[in-house]
Order: sequence, then structure tokens, then C-alpha cells
Amino acid sequence: MEPTPNAAPEMMRLRLDIAYDGTDFHGWARQTDGTRTVQATIEDAMSLVLRVPVSLTVAGRTDAGVHAAAQVAHTDIPRASLQQRSLDGDAGKMVRRLAKLLPEDVRVFGVQEVPELFDARFAALSRSYTYRVTTDPAGALPTRARDTAVWGKPVDLARVQEAAKALVGLNDFAAFCKPREHATTIREVLGFEWRDASSAHEPGLLEAHITADAFCWNMVRALVAASLTVGEGRRDLEWAVGLLAKDARDPEVPLAPAKGLTLTGVEYPREEDLAARVQVTRDRRSL
Repeated sequence: MEPTPNAAPEMMRLRLDIAYDGTDFHGWARQTDGTRTVQATIEDAMSLVLRVPVSLTVAGRTDAGVHAAAQVAHTDIPRASLQQRSLDGDAGKMVRRLAKLLPEDVRVFGVQEVPELFDARFAALSRSYTYRVTTDPAGALPTRARDTAVWGKPVDLARVQEAAKALVGLNDFAAFCKPREHATTIREVLGFEWRDASSAHEPGLLEAHITADAFCWNMVRALVAASLTVGEGRRDLEWAVGLLAKDARDPEVPLAPAKGLTLTGVEYPREEDLAARVQVTRDRRSL
């Protein structure tokens, strides 16, 4: 059957698996003033390859300076845009094409067709981050200086972990979040673990591994800084626990430097559970 003239093109949804060094980007989200961002860089490259405008929806909008090893995004494109000589209808071939266009500090490692119900943001079950920080007086190893923060005082790892453990669970994390209008600050932290990652080349190195169903703006960096503050003895455990009772951003909670933070994973449900998960995520949460 011949296509109807002027009919809407058949669309397809693509999932992108992305990594980037956030040091020289002004965060993920495209800016109206043309500031260099991850989203704009990838969208512009994909638009050039596909010859159609591309708009990405991302699992987690990272701040300026924050990195990603396993970011996920999706986009809807006309199926016909893949019918080019270099792509031959195969979304996977876009990886090689994009590698030639993208700068070295951002890479798309996977492109695949996914069901229409897949939503990189609303279908996600959880996001995981790793935070690298050194308390060594000499500072970070030069070859890791772009992804390792420096904490100026020694900390007691047991105390740091004790504070982290107290912040796990379903809570209102308003004290840790930069407010957004009409956005909830209720989140469920599924795990928050600190580890001694020191080696002969990186003494005093600590890593925090944190997973939640979602994070609000600045939440991870504030949680990291709060637990480190308890670990250095400047605050006690009761202070950290008391923050969960607050209903607004607490100025006494510092922000850990963005450079230590890397998005390391996003989990999704099975295909048959995508619609249910999107509905749960879109519902406004309460305690």
C-alpha cells in the first residue's frame, strides 16, 4: 500500500547509553545561551547524522562538573531517517558515526530500538552514583584529578558510614535539595555505603556508593558532604538524623565538590512492567 500523502511519519524510539567527563560541560541540560552542555553536544551530532531534529530525554540531569559512566537517554525519530547508506536501517551503526563527530569527553556506547513505553526518566527503577574523595594532604592523584574531590580534613570512616546508614530509607530530603517549584523532595535511598579505596598510589581515598529511586537537585552531593562532616567530627550523628525532619534546604549542609561524582548505573523494569513503573513515578509522592 502506498503511503498517504502528507501522513505523519512512522516513529521509533531509541535508547542511548552514554558516558562523559563532565569537567568542561555546564551540566547535562541544553542552555538557551549556547553554553556547552552534554545534551546539546549529543543532540547536535545526532541531528547531523539523522538529518532530523533530535531531542533527548535523560534518566538524570547531572550538574556542571558531574560525570557519567552509564547515563541513559531516549529519543523519538522518524524510522525513515535510519534509511541512509551509512546506517542502512540499523540503529546500532550510529555508534560508529557518532564517535567520529563527538568530542573525546563524551561518548555514546550503545543505540538500540526500544518499546514506545520505555522512558529513560520515568521508567527508571533506580539511579546509582559513586563519589570519589581523598583526604590525603597531597591531594588527588594527578591522573584522577578530574574525577576525585579533595576533603580538607581527615575523617573517621566508621562515623562516615554511621551517618550514611541513618540517611537510608524513604524520607523527605528537603534539607539536602535545592528547591524546584512544584517538585517533591520525597525520595527513597536504597543504599548508601562508604568504602576505603586507598592504594599505594592513592592514600586516603574513599568511595561512596549511593542508590535511590531518584535524586533531587544537589541531593547526592549534600548527602556525601553531610556524612563527611559527621566523619570529621564537626557534627554528630543526631545532627544528620535531624536533617530529615526539615522541610527546606538547610544552609548548614555543605555541598561536596561536583568533580567527585559519577553516575554509574540506571536500572529499568522488564518490558511488561514499563507502563506501571511510569505511572508510579509520575504520581506525586507523600510519606
